[in-house]
Amino acid sequence: MSVPQVVIVGRPNVGKSSLLNWLAGRRVSVVDPTSGVTRDRVTHLMHERDRYFELVDTGGMGVIDEDDLTDDIEHQIDVAIESADVVVFVVDGQTGIAPLDRHVCERLRRVQIPKLLVVNKCDSTKQDDEIAEFYALIGGANPSQDGPGNEIVITSVKAKRNRNELMRAIVDRLPSQAESERDEGFNLSKAPELKLAIVGRRNVGKSTFINALAETDRMIVSDVAGTTRDSVDIRFELDGKSFVAIDTPGVRKRKSLANDIEYYGLVRAKRSIRRADVVMMLFDASKTISRVDKQLVDEIEQNYKPCIFVVNKWDLGLEAEMTVEKWTEYLVHNFPGMRHAPIAFITAQQARNVKQLINLSQSIYKQARERVSTGELNRIVKAAITANAPRYKKNRRPKIYYATQVSTQPPTIVLKCNDPKLFDGHWKRYLLGVFREKLPFQEVPVKLYFRGKDDREASGPALGEDEQTHRRSGPSTAIS
Repeated sequence: MSVPQVVIVGRPNVGKSSLLNWLAGRRVSVVDPTSGVTRDRVTHLMHERDRYFELVDTGGMGVIDEDDLTDDIEHQIDVAIESADVVVFVVDGQTGIAPLDRHVCERLRRVQIPKLLVVNKCDSTKQDDEIAEFYALIGGANPSQDGPGNEIVITSVKAKRNRNELMRAIVDRLPSQAESERDEGFNLSKAPELKLAIVGRRNVGKSTFINALAETDRMIVSDVAGTTRDSVDIRFELDGKSFVAIDTPGVRKRKSLANDIEYYGLVRAKRSIRRADVVMMLFDASKTISRVDKQLVDEIEQNYKPCIFVVNKWDLGLEAEMTVEKWTEYLVHNFPGMRHAPIAFITAQQARNVKQLINLSQSIYKQARERVSTGELNRIVKAAITANAPRYKKNRRPKIYYATQVSTQPPTIVLKCNDPKLFDGHWKRYLLGVFREKLPFQEVPVKLYFRGKDDREASGPALGEDEQTHRRSGPSTAIS
């Protein structure tokens, strides 16, 4: 189960970014009275009441961007909402309900996940009596009666009002850990259905590959059409196990998109990546890597999806005297951030190596769902520090107190340290490499979070530091 995401939405200037910074206890998101400052999604990992979750700040809904990026901002909001486990709908208690608030409310009506209405900027208790009008939004913001039920939380970042109440309401709406474990099949009696996204540019052989899957097993259950902006789910069985292949249309360069149908081909491909358990990124062995290929791989990388690079039409590659080593080196050179992704060579037209590819996808899906004990993680981190300690920065020694895995899909590891800023990118990449070598995560993306210790947490010796050295140097300054 991945870390739950709590997405903050609302019209411009209701205090979404201020709210995220207030809850996070640090300046994460840029705060400015100008509409449209927040464009991309801004995330921060939270730990509250023994639960980890990501807070996600989004741009203002309905804003007209001065740099003509409105469509991109709206796309980022859509992506955030689609991946959300809880939506926090923020309104301004000082200005009352605005037309854009109703627009946000209508947009959320179709979202069937727990939601919470937050009336922000109520700096004085005198304003509490004036929020009655916001109850009109509850029906639109909370259409389902399932879960914790309808609730409004009154907050003020300026007056620091009701932070604990807001955090309680958010945590109460998170997916329960017991349900998550059942859903993800940690107590595996039967493997869950595996969703495979088949993506790539036009004419790379996706349809031929899908047909090869059907021909391999001859047990296609159904072709289930998605929504007008979704892809087609093709269900099949192999060796008694159930799979879903998410078929997507070919993607062309953005400047080559001739009409809305082709544009939504790009949208569908990206949505398929986000829906998938494993992504198969297809390349044509007879062609060079294109800008579209890089765009799709970037989407895979940003979403931390397990991925297999599939070089199709390998018979044509062999005719051109191409070798496996050359293509492997070519892919690693173009996608250095994806060097962990396994590479498969197939000829879909003859169904060559197709079954082996499905077996490989099961293997990396299993890796993405593995859990490692805190004790094992700490032993590995201690050994990594002993072998290659992080460098001092401004006469301060970077220290890690402990590491723990907080979720799967992707495997997510939190490292408690004295100050995250002391660890440079080179050493973080070194530690990630150690994890890949020592842990069962060799071929899947891994999320690493370096978190400063809370003042409430005791400062014992750092990993790689004995008790005597700790007493002599004293406790480190905690960063919250």
